[in-house]
Amino acid sequence: MRVLGLETSCDETSAAVIERGEGGFARIRSNIVFSQIAEHSAFGGVVPEIAARAHLQVLDKLVQAALDDARTSLGDIDAVAATAGPGLIGGLIVGLMTAKAIAAAAGKPFIAINHLEGHALTARLTDNIAYPYLLLLVSGGHTQILCVRGLGDYERWASTIDDALGEAFDKTAKLLGLGFPGGPAVERTAMAGDPSRIAFPVPLKGHKTMNFSFSGLKTAVRMEAERRAPLSASDIADICAAFQQSAAESLADRAQRAMARFAGAMPDAPRTLVVAGGVAANAVIRERLRSVCAQNGFEFLAPPLELCGDNAAMIAYAGLERAEAGLFSTLAAPARPRWPLDEESAALVGSGKRGAKA
Repeated sequence: MRVLGLETSCDETSAAVIERGEGGFARIRSNIVFSQIAEHSAFGGVVPEIAARAHLQVLDKLVQAALDDARTSLGDIDAVAATAGPGLIGGLIVGLMTAKAIAAAAGKPFIAINHLEGHALTARLTDNIAYPYLLLLVSGGHTQILCVRGLGDYERWASTIDDALGEAFDKTAKLLGLGFPGGPAVERTAMAGDPSRIAFPVPLKGHKTMNFSFSGLKTAVRMEAERRAPLSASDIADICAAFQQSAAESLADRAQRAMARFAGAMPDAPRTLVVAGGVAANAVIRERLRSVCAQNGFEFLAPPLELCGDNAAMIAYAGLERAEAGLFSTLAAPARPRWPLDEESAALVGSGKRGAKA
């Protein structure tokens, strides 16, 4: 089984080829990612219309490059998968329509993929782990804890009641003038800082639910920056280090509660915490979560750095699993800017400033 995947949900354009080889292991034959950082950096964030136009300009070339790198052709592809949501509607339409056109022209099945499912299944691509497992999904748009019971069987146990952690990183970077993208900029700056110099709150630490909240932490960062203005380089580094440590502690506290629930609900299942999404690339967060896993008897798994951010390899792999299960889509499958993995969970409207359904 060999699948071509396309990813255009935000500001990375990507095409990849995944195949299931001998022994049942999946293999990345190619994974081409075009970053739009240069197009958006002047604006301090992603501009949806610019992102959609950039996808349109390069996607056909990336598809050909992915096929060339994989040393294959459309004739040897068994299915075409593309991100159908959640994400920016313009970018989703570009990738979705391109994939549908390729599938129709080549006479191949088409599979619409939930972007979050791509992140959720990346550990099965890289480490071939079995279901079920515990998932902490942390990205620019999502911060969630899910129980991954099987393909298409996801139970959301917790979500953010206001901001995603990746957004908090970006807003902190923008406040401190560190540029775009904010997550890597904050992490680099924090390396020179002293996290003990500033005591930021750890959001919801000890709270009986597993939900997340980061709007208060953003406010604390802003107030500290205003109090110390004008900021020196060491002030900025210390703020970044303290912010990053507080975020890591919040994730660890929430994850520990989720581990206890997982162990109680599925005592015979392997105890594995998978951390996925762009924020999973942060070294301090990885180390803190690795430590809390060791304390609670869980294996810690995170994708290699190149697969933490948005990429088509994860979309192609999700398509591979769905194709093997016979779960194909029609060419009428719509773009869905909001598309929760667990569609049965109630939205958290009223708990924070925005609903966390997706």
